[in-house]
Amino acid sequence: MSDNLDKKHIFDDPKNVQRLLNGFYAVCALLVVVDFFIHRHISLVWEKIPAFYAIYGFVACVVLVILAKVMRKGVMRGENYYDE
Repeated sequence: MSDNLDKKHIFDDPKNVQRLLNGFYAVCALLVVVDFFIHRHISLVWEKIPAFYAIYGFVACVVLVILAKVMRKGVMRGENYYDE
């Protein structure tokens, strides 16, 4: 049993976590750069904007976080809501 507790996992080392994040950042940057060079079959005018889907995804994520903060005020209950 103690062997399982003492076992060190790959993401316990902060260097490995940083390497993984750097890899994700590199892939994201590469995808944005490649977006300038590939031919896309677009159907809407705003899809011509370079990196449109990256910008759209970022804006949608920010809007979801802001919306969640606003909704929290309406659905949040007191600390002892179920104890009453």
